Amino acid sequence: MTDIFNNMFGRVTFYPTLLYNIFMSKVSTRRWFDRIDDNCILGALPFRSITPQLIKEEKVRGVVSMNEDFELRFWVTTPEEWQQLGIKFLQLNTADILHAPTQDKLNRGVQFMQQFMGTDSSVYVHCKAGRTRSATLVACYLMNKHQWKPQEAVDFMKSKRSHILLRSKQWEAIDKYYDQNITNSSDKQNNINLT
Repeated sequence: MTDIFNNMFGRVTFYPTLLYNIFMSKVSTRRWFDRIDDNCILGALPFRSITPQLIKEEKVRGVVSMNEDFELRFWVTTPEEWQQLGIKFLQLNTADILHAPTQDKLNRGVQFMQQFMGTDSSVYVHCKAGRTRSATLVACYLMNKHQWKPQEAVDFMKSKRSHILLRSKQWEAIDKYYDQNITNSSDKQNNINLT
C-alpha cells in the first residue's frame, strides 16, 4: 500500500514540481545542468530546446534517464530522437521523490557511463530536476571512478551542483553501492599491494 501511495504521489506532483524547477532556473542561480567532470553532466529533463546545445557545445554522446515513462511524454527528446541523432540512450525507470534506483540500475548506469571515460564526449545523466535520482547514480559513478567514499563523492558533486537533494533512501542506495562495489575492490587492491 505504501508503494502505491508513493507512486501516486510522484505522479500527482510531477507537473507542479517541474514548473517549480523551471521557475527556479529563471529566478535563482540554479542551472538546468552542470558539468560534473570531463565525461559527466548532471541535469534536469532534456527539453528539445537544449538538445542542440548538449550535442554541439557539451559533446553529449550518451544519455541516462532515471525517469519513468510518463515523465518523458512531452517536450523532451525521446529515446527514438536520441537514437536518430546518433546518441546512445539508457532509461533506468525509477519512481520520483520517495524512491532510489535499485542496485541493478545503479550498476547498469555506471557501466553505461564508463564507456565515455577517456573520450572526448560526455554522458548527460538526468531525472526531472537533476537533484535526486540522477544525483544518486552520479555519486555511484564518482565513487567507482575515484574509489571515493560516499561523502567524498557527494561533496564533490555538490561543489559542481549545489542544489542536489539526497534523502535517506538515496543515501542508503549510495552506501549499499559503496559496500558492494567499492569496498570490495579497494580490499582486493590492498591485498594485491601487500603481496
